[in-house]
Amino acid sequence: MGKWIVCSAWPYINGMPHLGTMLHLITADFYARFLTQMSEDVISISGSDEHGTPIEVAAIKEGITPKELTDKNHLKLLEVLNKYQIHLSNYSRTENPVHVDFVKEFYSNLEQRGYISRKSTVQLYCEHDKIFLPDRFLEGTCPFCGYDKAKGDQCDSCGRLLEPTSLIGPRCALCGSPAIQRTTEHWYFDLPRFSDELKEYISTVKDLDDNVKNTTLKMIEEGLRPRSVTRDNKWGIPAPFKGAEEKTIYVWMEAVLGYISAVKELGGQTLVDDYWKDDQTKTVFFLAKDNIPFHSIIFPALLMASGGGYVLPGRISSTEFLLFNQLKFSKSQHIGIWADDALKLADGEYWRYVLLSMRPEQRDSNFTNDDLKRTVNDDLNDSLGNFIHRSLSFAYNNFYGAVPSGGPATAEDQAFIKLVLEHRASYVDLIYRIRLKDAMKSFMEVAYAGNEYISRNQPWALLKNDRERASTVTYNAVQATAHLYFMMAPVLPGRAKLLARLLNIGTPGLQIAWEQVPSGHRLEAPVPLFSKIETNPS
Repeated sequence: MGKWIVCSAWPYINGMPHLGTMLHLITADFYARFLTQMSEDVISISGSDEHGTPIEVAAIKEGITPKELTDKNHLKLLEVLNKYQIHLSNYSRTENPVHVDFVKEFYSNLEQRGYISRKSTVQLYCEHDKIFLPDRFLEGTCPFCGYDKAKGDQCDSCGRLLEPTSLIGPRCALCGSPAIQRTTEHWYFDLPRFSDELKEYISTVKDLDDNVKNTTLKMIEEGLRPRSVTRDNKWGIPAPFKGAEEKTIYVWMEAVLGYISAVKELGGQTLVDDYWKDDQTKTVFFLAKDNIPFHSIIFPALLMASGGGYVLPGRISSTEFLLFNQLKFSKSQHIGIWADDALKLADGEYWRYVLLSMRPEQRDSNFTNDDLKRTVNDDLNDSLGNFIHRSLSFAYNNFYGAVPSGGPATAEDQAFIKLVLEHRASYVDLIYRIRLKDAMKSFMEVAYAGNEYISRNQPWALLKNDRERASTVTYNAVQATAHLYFMMAPVLPGRAKLLARLLNIGTPGLQIAWEQVPSGHRLEAPVPLFSKIETNPS
């Protein structure tokens, strides 16, 4: 048994997250459930990212304070997470006092260690609104890809990190007025000092995905620059540096520290030391590819600079983009399906399987409402649900409400047993390797094969002339159902709990023996696990 910290990128709560963001939260919850099922020692972490300029902009539009906005949105999101069966060890928020204090102490330490410096810098300013324009208060054309709605800190199209002054044709995001340059002071983190350490770290991490490694090494080779730690906006964590009383910590430079502060909130410094400072701890981060540099460069560099003995990110599992009708999911551009609206189309648990089965691991995945309907109705209802229900119903109705006896196995039986056990082993292996889309295929292949096995053998016809053979076929179908329960548990936890009740068993067994429930074991009266859905045309 090993120690694991499973993390999802923190959703930014200037509004309800879309399904592209929910994918990472679902994945983290799924992965943590799987590891727990495998008797690993797991802490799972995420939280609401609630500081920075987009929150200020959204609050201004609603005529409320940023704190009122984030309080409201955080509570809404907690309700939605529950409907998706997302139950992490700690789903926190960046306004939590533990996080605020941790960030202040962390950066005070970095300043004392000589990694924070004060510089005069030219920033962009709106004369109409009389404010400096950090990050999302600023729009312009990306100097790298030409996208004309790039923000002041990052281009949402190509994912490159930006400095506000690098934008072409910068303008105020509030009023649209051209931005002008003014001199101000900010505090910077000496990121270039860690170029060699970061390069060595990225080159030697065994389980790092190729896209993460290649993206990061390219950015290091192009040259890292000092990264601004402070901003002129008011909504955020007050900067702890002398002379920075009117400044706040840049949202991305504090949000990544939430992976540590949320553990501290959960169990104090002792828990932080037990997990974050144990070099045997394995860390996994689930995020989109545009968040790679914050997790592969900035976060590890901050940990190195702290001298705190923290383990560095071990596995950064980034996805390509989830597309909706061939367009990238984007909160800022209002493209996609929002997490609360999605629940009007399908049960939150259905979405867990749908999103994991189309997780864009190697290339962008397009999604339509028709895909949702087809995946739920064909996979969950007609394949998985149908096999489980027909297996348990036949056993319950024809063998006195119990698992029948298994007689001598034919060559066909042996082939079916071999297939189920191989897919179960493959499922486990694929999940540890974070090939989750393929793991969902292995999971569903068992249901496909189970339906074919029952249809070919027709136990209902065998009952009249060969009850022993009917008993064997039904016994094998029930065992396959129990193996599906093991595979279902982290994907569809609510339905798996119901299936456990129908099978009259406890937690899924880890032993890969064919017999999971013995002959004579009492079953509960079966009920369907799934139902078909209807959606509006996409």
